[in-house]
Parts: sequence; structure tokens; C-alpha cells
Amino acid sequence: MVAMIKRVKTFQVVFSDPCKTFYCGGDKVSGRVVVEVNEVTRVTAVKVLGLGCAKVEYAKGKQRCRQEAEYLRYEEVLRLDEQPTDSDGSVILRPGNKYEYTFGFELPQQGQLVSSYKGKFGYVQYYVKAVMERPQQHPLECKKSFEVEEPLDVNTPDLLSPTGGMKEKKVTCMFIPDGQVSLNAKIDRRGFCEGEDICINAKFENTCSRIVVPKAAIIAKHTYQANGRTKVIRQKLSAVRGNHIISGMCDAWQGKTIRVPKIKPSMLSCNIIRVEYALMIYIHIPGSEKLILELPLVIGTAGLGSRSNSVSSHEGSVSNSSQSWVSLRMPSEPPSYCDITRDYCLDQPLTPLLDDVDGDDSPIFMNVPTFTFPPPPAYTETEEEFNGNARMLPVC
Repeated sequence: MVAMIKRVKTFQVVFSDPCKTFYCGGDKVSGRVVVEVNEVTRVTAVKVLGLGCAKVEYAKGKQRCRQEAEYLRYEEVLRLDEQPTDSDGSVILRPGNKYEYTFGFELPQQGQLVSSYKGKFGYVQYYVKAVMERPQQHPLECKKSFEVEEPLDVNTPDLLSPTGGMKEKKVTCMFIPDGQVSLNAKIDRRGFCEGEDICINAKFENTCSRIVVPKAAIIAKHTYQANGRTKVIRQKLSAVRGNHIISGMCDAWQGKTIRVPKIKPSMLSCNIIRVEYALMIYIHIPGSEKLILELPLVIGTAGLGSRSNSVSSHEGSVSNSSQSWVSLRMPSEPPSYCDITRDYCLDQPLTPLLDDVDGDDSPIFMNVPTFTFPPPPAYTETEEEFNGNARMLPVC
């Protein structure tokens, strides 16, 4: 930020490493405050502040809900090297010269900060603010923000262990029992990083009279807390679908994959803002509510939870135990075209599909599959008391 005033020509904060994209806990933030003036100016003090806070703000009717949490506060009075000062510590700046006040401070250690974040109803922001004080004049201020990304390693026993669940639902038609649908799903771990594939093993059973469609999606849940109230936003990030299942039939997913898109890591340590993820496996039932199973996910920072780090040891042990003389010499089977996925398209079976309609009362249509881009992620919101449990929201 550059302030253009009559007396002050330049007043800005410049970081020592402008190419540094983000900082972690324990890193040093350093730089200089650059000052140029158009006429002789007396400066009593130049201060630098390192600040970081989380803030939530949204309207609830006529009430304005606000909440803040501070994570960084540093303050220092800067001095000019080899510059004469008066008895009160002030200096005289002259036009034609460039004055640079250097600064540097260390961020709190890992675990004491939260990552930078910007959402619909809140943010976590870090910045350096410089203040120039002049006699009998208002102080000048300028600031420059910087990103903080706290490492989140998903290579822990808890996040590397498999997780799964089972759900079933009885279907009725005009209050008359019409069979049921059920699903049983499992994934090999809970911790992932962006760009990795989540392998889903699932079994679906349909004994009702309707044609149902199994689907899966990665869901982001943003939770904002202020004034004892909670606002939740859910966002569908990416999705895949399976073939339709007619009455009395079953279907199974063996290693069906859904890729983790480019998203921010999970944010779990902030007091007023949380970002959580889940893999939602569900069955769309025409004329009835969906059968939904949610498996929680933790998205880690890139480089700490990559597949090569977290799974290489497991794959090595499996290959050592399963290799034989034949497997070492026989060529591997070529990949199936059914396994090829695209980031922006849903899986496209070769047979006609039911329309991918999520409305509960929509009729069933037969339609030739088309390769289209999905619409922008949809949002849904709920408001709850601070100590209440978030309820399941409709999937858009």
C-alpha cells in the first residue's frame, strides 16, 4: 500500500522475500518500511505491528453477530541506521532521499496459529502494519498482508486407518411399504491431500419398486460461530455416480475413485471458524429422500500427506508378500477404459442413464449421456445454537 500525501511521497511495507507465498509457525517475517518525502518532514516515531486475527460477522434478522479471536500481536519501534536524532528521538527526513526502516519478528511456534482463510461470513488474516507519527499531525498508516499455512500431516495412525459404515432405508408409497434400499461402504483411510484419489468399495441393494442411482461426492462444511450462534455452509466440490439399479438388483463399487480437488486443508484449530470435509455416499431414490452415508475426511497440506509418503510402505509390504515367480514374469493387464476418470465430468457409462436429477418429486426420464461441465457448487445454510448439533442438510 502506498500513501500519496502532500509531504510524504512514499510510505510502504516491503517484505525481504516477496516471492515467498506463505509462512508457517516459527518462521521469521522480515522486511523494511520505505519512506520518501516531498519536503522536509519531522518524524517522531515509526512503529511496525504484526497482527493476525480471525473474525466472523453475519446478520441474524436485525441482529448483527460478530466474534473475533486474536492469534498474533507484535509491536516494535523502528530506528534509522546512521541517522541523527533529536533528544526526543525524532528525525528529520529530507526530499531526494529514500529512508528504509528494517524490521523482523518470529511467528509463534507451530500449533499456536491457524491458517489464513477467507470465506462467506468470516476470515483469518495476517498482516504487517507500519505507523508513522508526526508532530501535530495525524499518524500515517500502511499495511501489507501475508499468508500463513499451518502444516497438517495426515500420516498418523488414526488418519491412515480405514473407515466405513452402513445405512438402509425403508421406502413407502402412499404410506404403503415398498421395500427398502441399503448401502455398505468403506474407504482405506481418512487422510488425503489435494490431487489424490479416494478409492471407494461399496455395495448397494435395491428391493423397492423404483429405479435408484448410487452417487458419491466430496462435501466441504464451513462452520462460523458468533454470539452463541452457529452458521453452517455446505458445498459440493466434486462428484461421481454409478449405474442405475432396477428393482430387486444389487450393484457394487470395487475401487471406484473420486479425486480430491484443489482445496484448502482442513481447519480444525480455530475457535470460531472450522473447515471440515466428508465423503458422502448416497442413493438417489425418485419420489423419496436420499439414503446418505457420510464418512469424515481430513485434508492435509501438500508435501506432508502425499500418497508416496503415506502408502508407499503399505504397497511395498503388499508387493513383497504377494509377488511370485509368475507375477514377476507375466505382463500386467492393460487398464480398463471404465477406470479412466476426468476431473470435470461425471463417470459416463456406455448404456443410457437416468437423468441426474436430485429433486425428490422429479419424474424419471431416459436420456443419452452427455459430456457437460457441472454447475457451480451449490450452497445451503443453517443456523443453530452454539452448543447444538448440526443437522443433516439437503444435498443440492
